[in-house]
Amino acid sequence: MQRFTSAEVEELTRRFMQSDAKEIIGWAVDTFGERVSLASSFGAEDMVLIDMIAGVSRSPRIFVLDTGRLHQETYDIISSARSRYGIEFEFYFPKSEPIEQLLRAKGPNSFYDSVENRKECCFTRKVEPLSRALSTVDAWITGLRREQSVTRAELRKIEIDEIHGGIAKINPLADWSEDDIWSYIRANDVPYNSLHDKGFPSIGCAPCTRAILPGEDLRAGRWWWESPEHKECGLHIKGGKVVRR
Repeated sequence: MQRFTSAEVEELTRRFMQSDAKEIIGWAVDTFGERVSLASSFGAEDMVLIDMIAGVSRSPRIFVLDTGRLHQETYDIISSARSRYGIEFEFYFPKSEPIEQLLRAKGPNSFYDSVENRKECCFTRKVEPLSRALSTVDAWITGLRREQSVTRAELRKIEIDEIHGGIAKINPLADWSEDDIWSYIRANDVPYNSLHDKGFPSIGCAPCTRAILPGEDLRAGRWWWESPEHKECGLHIKGGKVVRR
């Protein structure tokens, strides 16, 4: 079990300040081996990372949180990625009893009623399964970028995930722009979710995602009925709070 101290993370932050994403992914695979996994929702950023990690690891670990309410287009890109890269993705599903209790008590659309209800649904469908997935690793890789939202503006490439036992959290694309993502996809002929062609820059569960309008924030289509500072599902938090640093 490998854990980094705060001082070591600071040193790694300085080391990787100007490093490209492939170098960081290569370091992660060399350092953690089978104890590092990429969390993928199969958005554009995650497809870039899948393409990169498939190039440096013969048997990359990539897990999927299948909430049970994903778009059909997301399942389509999962199938395409599986065929393209020959990867057997690890699937994590919500536990049936909490979902049944939630639907029985509040119905299928309670997340529209309040932030608290929405976070309850996210916890049951995403956060709890994530905890199970991360219990099997010493580090995880994400597609988070600073440009995506106000809650991610000070994101670091290497962090300590205090909520999940102090494992390393690696964000190779932290300093990438939207143009960087799509330039890589075009240059490397990377498959991507067809919803991106329909105005969806950020893709989550079907009931909680819409296309954005011209000039809107990249994550404006996620939980669009809420204010921007609330727009995290609970997957990316530190010390019980959304990471804002």
